[in-house]
This record gives sequence, structure tokens and C-alpha cells, in this order.
Amino acid sequence: MAGRTENSIWIDADIDLVWTITNNLEDWPNLFTEYAAVEILEHHDQTFRFRLTMHPDANGKVWSWVSERTLDPEKHRVRARRVEPGPFEFMNIEWTYEPEGAGTRMRWVQDFHMRPDAPVDDEWMTNNINNNTRREMGVIREKVERAAQHAKALPQQV
Repeated sequence: MAGRTENSIWIDADIDLVWTITNNLEDWPNLFTEYAAVEILEHHDQTFRFRLTMHPDANGKVWSWVSERTLDPEKHRVRARRVEPGPFEFMNIEWTYEPEGAGTRMRWVQDFHMRPDAPVDDEWMTNNINNNTRREMGVIREKVERAAQHAKALPQQV
């Protein structure tokens, strides 16, 4: 049995702005509440290999892993996977973006399976990922919508 989460959020902003802000890896520590640092290890065309480091957890442990992320700007799709899976046998992620009304629907799907010796099982991790994803998506929506409002307030260049 594997775990799977699927979450989406509507953001009151143009798809190009949502895409640009959410795929700027260097700025993820400012965009996400859980990431302390991002280090880009390799970059080829639209594929990035990078190390994510989280803020210390309640026990003071700092979690870090390497992921690979491939952007498809034409289709507004991102495919990612953990290269260093840690407690996961595998972790694959897909982000999609679609125009919806005056805004953008951002969707994240995560497929994974915990290792047999992991401290938690797929069900626990599914609940954990869903809770974290919903919180992070809400924070991201606020930040992107604020950036969109700021861009609308700027004088137009002629």
C-alpha cells in the first residue's frame, strides 16, 4: 500500500505570476514556513537538483534531503522526486497550474511509500502531508495574492 495526497487551492492571481513565484527555488525559505534553506546543487535546462533544509522540529531535529525538480513552463506542470528519500522508499510529486476564472488553481499530488523501518506508516504520513500542505498552500496564496495586488498598484510602464 502506498500513500497519496492531492490538494489544490485557488489563488487570485495570474497563472504566470503564480508560476514564477512558486518555482523560484532560491526564495522558498521566504515562501514556505517550513523551509530554512535551499541549496541548488545542479541546474540543467529546466531540471534542478537541490537540497532542502527544514527548520528544527519540536525535538530540535533538522531534516534535510536532496530533491530533483523538472519544470514544464509551457504546460504549467512540475514533476519532482526525492533523490535522497530518507524514511521514504520513494516520494514523487506533481504540481499543476490551471487558469480558473480570474485566478489560478494550483494542485499538488504526492505519491510515496514509507520504508518498513520508518518511524511512521503511510497513513500517518498521508495525514501529516495533507495537514502541512493545506497550511503551506494557504500561506503561499496570501503571499502570491499580496504580490499580485502590489503589481497592480504599480504605475504602468508606457
